Amino acid sequence: MQHEPYRELPGRVIETDERFKHVMAITLDPTARFERGVARCITSREGDLVDGGALDHSELRGIALDPAGRFAIGERLPIRHEKEMIASLTGRGDDFLGLEDPDIWIDDAAGLMHLYFTMPIFHGALTNHAHTRVHLGHAVGRDLMSLTMTLPVLTDSGQDGAKEVSIAPLNKEGYRFNLVESSNTIDGMTYSVVRSAVALEMGEPWEFGDVVFHPAEHGIPWIAGHASPGPLLPRDFIDVGAGKLLGVMNGREADTRKHDRIHHGLFSVGLFVYDYENGGIEWVSEQPLIRDSEARTITFASQFVPGRKGEGTLYAHVDDSFVRAYALDAAALRPLIP
Repeated sequence: MQHEPYRELPGRVIETDERFKHVMAITLDPTARFERGVARCITSREGDLVDGGALDHSELRGIALDPAGRFAIGERLPIRHEKEMIASLTGRGDDFLGLEDPDIWIDDAAGLMHLYFTMPIFHGALTNHAHTRVHLGHAVGRDLMSLTMTLPVLTDSGQDGAKEVSIAPLNKEGYRFNLVESSNTIDGMTYSVVRSAVALEMGEPWEFGDVVFHPAEHGIPWIAGHASPGPLLPRDFIDVGAGKLLGVMNGREADTRKHDRIHHGLFSVGLFVYDYENGGIEWVSEQPLIRDSEARTITFASQFVPGRKGEGTLYAHVDDSFVRAYALDAAALRPLIP
């Protein structure tokens, strides 16, 4: 019997409650058998997802698997020196929008957990010259309850920011070409692009690398406006060649203008092949892989959990309102890859 590349699993693994109307962007701890992790919870929202976009204030909260197989939202994640680090990055009149988009990476050799997250700051919020800087923040500790915030690993000093990190393996030279979402504006239209980030040490500042995928240069409709790197799938799930990994890409259709307003298209989930030895994207799927059956505008993947050989589970948030799980089948994915 032929299998489908993915299967949308019934139900919702995370739903909002009386505390939050919106929840998104989960990351899970492999040292806890992926039964604990972190989610981004929206504490306030201005605007609309479809028409013009939304301005969110967020916080990171712990999540834990309950007996029903769903993740319950717990307390706000405690991070030492968070207030001091935010104070060092902000000034009078700035609006810090909160921690967003968490990603856990485990340094097995050192026995340390690294947590990366977006740190958006609306500078000059009370002036006519406001602008947003987006830093890629970092904290480290033995586990989720012992994290200490450090300086951001990528600081936005006018290089269009960094968020949504994907951690690459070490290359043969002993460093990593990680991937981040950044931004670029052409003819008044702003695109989310995928940029490499060179990391010699995972807890020390990284260097911005090249733009490795720009939606405006490829003409692929489902990802013609915005591109964001998602999880890189492990080789023991699917092997696409030496020095390469199959990755999940989040893409959005091109923005359109109507009556001087920008209207956003659909976000969906596709695939890409990443050459992590040289820091280059070799291929992006011409068609999306996943659009959730309930999505009004957003299906956005943030976590992959390997299962039995050739099987795994991908988690994605839908319309910033709940998180769904999808079963992936490596054998059925392979014919989609050139």
